[in-house]
Amino acid sequence: MKSPKKRLREGFSTGACAAAAAKAATIFLTRGEKPSKVELNFPDGVRRSLAIEWIKGLSPACAKACVIKDAGDDPDVTHGAQIEATVEISDAATSGEERVEILGGKGVGRVTKPGLAVKKGEPAINPVPRTMITHAVLSALGSSNKRACVTISVPEGERLAEKTLNKRLGIVGGISILGTTGIVKPISEAAWCATISVSMDVALAVGLDTICLSTGRSSEEAAMKAFPMKEEAFISMGDYVGFSLKEAGQRPFRRVILACQWSKLVKMAMGWDQTHVRFGPIDPGDAVKFLEENFGLTLDNKEINTVRQLLSWLQTRTDGQRIIQSVCRHAYTRLKNFLPGEQELKLVLVSYDKRIIHTEP
Repeated sequence: MKSPKKRLREGFSTGACAAAAAKAATIFLTRGEKPSKVELNFPDGVRRSLAIEWIKGLSPACAKACVIKDAGDDPDVTHGAQIEATVEISDAATSGEERVEILGGKGVGRVTKPGLAVKKGEPAINPVPRTMITHAVLSALGSSNKRACVTISVPEGERLAEKTLNKRLGIVGGISILGTTGIVKPISEAAWCATISVSMDVALAVGLDTICLSTGRSSEEAAMKAFPMKEEAFISMGDYVGFSLKEAGQRPFRRVILACQWSKLVKMAMGWDQTHVRFGPIDPGDAVKFLEENFGLTLDNKEINTVRQLLSWLQTRTDGQRIIQSVCRHAYTRLKNFLPGEQELKLVLVSYDKRIIHTEP
């Protein structure tokens, strides 16, 4: 009997952590208290509590608080990072002046390219986190009409940003303070898809008419050598093939290049729009049957244990290149239907040693 799958634990976004830290520091300044946790209103209308790691008074009008990012069971690069907020309170805001000003400190990236949710030159603190921070601070200020300047910082942010796509998106000097819901869902499909969409917007904003979608780093490296373009043109779509092509089709790109390796290509040719193994591993027997029925493959009693092995074997046969090209053509024909007629598609098959085997057309 199979044991039930463990329910994956959700976590909090960097934006929610920043809002909690800001609220804790403001509470200390207005009430002299050091709460061990604070409650926040989340975009879904639910109030949730976040633990406060520490609070320090820096002066009578300034304090700093820290929240340790808990991403739950998601493999988030910022899990365990210190998200800090320094709050400085001053006299009442003048007419028309915002009561809460939000700045980016050490380890928070700055936007250098157009196309993102935050304007060029601003700290990479997205709109929903800004709203959460503002509401959290205002709730702690209470009936007071004092003004608060909030500086968000992440001491390890610059190092952590090296593990993200920030540089390619034009965010330099640190991580982004993100979150559209305040909640991190484990292995979030929504987060990955949002990154794909934003990457396309950045490519458009810098004037590109061609993008290259890749299923992995090896495919991307091969495409980069073959198609010299700005780095913004190269977008890691992972396994989200159907979603990525539909998104590209909604934007005025002239050409879309799609680079992938053999196992993913066969899945695409067989009709898979999502190629992640969690949607089902590709069965070598099914792949062989597909090639037999559609492309005239004959095994000659050869035992095939993996789809990768199938490619190696095809490359040794006299008719192997014809079959490989036919699979590419079949996948191309199916994938082209995701794009409007005037938008070009080029399919690039990359070997497991990062060489381009075939392009279609």
